[in-house]
Amino acid sequence: MARLDNSPAPAIGDWYQDVVDNQYFEVVAVDSASGSIEIQYIDGAVSEVDRDSWSEMNLTPAQPPEDASAAYEMPVDDTSWSNDSVLNPNSWNNPLNQIEPDLFQGSEDF
Repeated sequence: MARLDNSPAPAIGDWYQDVVDNQYFEVVAVDSASGSIEIQYIDGAVSEVDRDSWSEMNLTPAQPPEDASAAYEMPVDDTSWSNDSVLNPNSWNNPLNQIEPDLFQGSEDF
């Protein structure tokens, strides 16, 4: 295959479109020592190409898809894991929560 040399330099976090295969992917890692470039397609599949293969690909820079995290099955606006709000349920002040349950039958009470 003829060398095209018009492929953009790979940059981690940038999205590209392979014009020939019409596939969109993100560069997730570049190993300059081995010359390998790890890419992740929009469906979550991960692949690795070498620098020579990269330069032969017909690529154009692309915008990230609307839901770039679809491959991870996590909505973009799901930030509940980082919510620092204080949890203060009303039931903590309920006196019934202070009652200890009976031990299970068959256990000894020490």
